[in-house]
Amino acid sequence: MEMATHVMNGYRPEMVPVYQALVQEFAVFDRWFASAPTSTQPNRLFIHSATSAGATSNIPALLAKGHPQRTIFENLDSEGKSFGIYYQNIPATLFYRNLRKLKYVTKFLPYGTFFKRHAKEGKLPSYVVVEQRYTDTKANPANDDYPSHNVYHGQLFVKEVYETLRASPQWNETLLLITYDKHGGFYDHVPTPVSGVPSPDGIVGLEPFLFKFDRLGVRVPTIAVSPWIEKGTVVHKAKGPYPTSEYEHSWIAATVKKLFNLSSPFLTKRDAWAGTFEGIVQTRTQPRTDCPVQLPMPVRMRQGEADENRQLSEFQQELMHLAAVMKGDDILSSYPESIAKGMTVKQGKEYMEDAVKRFFEAARLAKKLGVHEEQIVKMRPSLTSRPLKSDTQQHP
Repeated sequence: MEMATHVMNGYRPEMVPVYQALVQEFAVFDRWFASAPTSTQPNRLFIHSATSAGATSNIPALLAKGHPQRTIFENLDSEGKSFGIYYQNIPATLFYRNLRKLKYVTKFLPYGTFFKRHAKEGKLPSYVVVEQRYTDTKANPANDDYPSHNVYHGQLFVKEVYETLRASPQWNETLLLITYDKHGGFYDHVPTPVSGVPSPDGIVGLEPFLFKFDRLGVRVPTIAVSPWIEKGTVVHKAKGPYPTSEYEHSWIAATVKKLFNLSSPFLTKRDAWAGTFEGIVQTRTQPRTDCPVQLPMPVRMRQGEADENRQLSEFQQELMHLAAVMKGDDILSSYPESIAKGMTVKQGKEYMEDAVKRFFEAARLAKKLGVHEEQIVKMRPSLTSRPLKSDTQQHP
């Protein structure tokens, strides 16, 4: 009985008041599923590309190399629509290999420096991704809701993003989507769809499972926010385009295609099948004027500071492999076995942020020197990551 209680445990609404307010004021989905019954990164890959390119687990070496599939970012760019990725520690969207091209360097922007400024000036791009802070330190607590990070800081982060958008001159043109890559447990009273789900691209997962990507994962929490959404909206099952269509991560790309009237073909069979949600912003003739300007302050649920000396989590180690590529350390003989071995969260944060800084500095220099924009940025090993006497400018 104790285990059953633990498995089915969750946060009461008053413990997550920011979400409580958003659900009451805007829309919540009660049938949004993870794209596959897999781990973090495969589902994250589905969000912007409608496939994981066969990945069924978090394989650091493959993630660091970069997944090759086309993304909705490229479709937007090819049709003259702007996009921007506002990151905090490290942009995990760089797990898509094509986003490492020089042409996209200026699309990556530090959240703390640019997000509020661009929102205030009405200069946010057409499609925006806001990435969380993935490391938990005393000075900069994690705000990604990842176990065992403090949900309080995640609530503060969502509150800040909402209030920034609410004060922006672009508010009446905004649709904010808040979702999670996968479920937070293994219990759900709603069965996962196991039939009528198309494989994105025919790629079969690796042995021993040989997964065909023909079923969805467990439901995930998803909230949609816009002055064009009626108060207290609950979105149920998708109404098409096929009888078996469901809301899942691929419909983000599908909806972006529809909202921006993109002529590019669907990315895969999955986003062609997934339900789209533009209907929730098409029920009104005028935007609402009663949307709250501020959201409630979240409730502190823990005492004390972050344990920044704990070992890196599996997810953080995956980000470390990406950071090693961004720094050029992936070609060292010690990679990948020892790149994150024995590292604390604080050390990992410092390594990641240094890697990001070097990567974008080198990419900007390459652009200035006239390197072709289609080139993927590749770094040489960072001499400062080893006990040598001198430092050098890093180049792609």
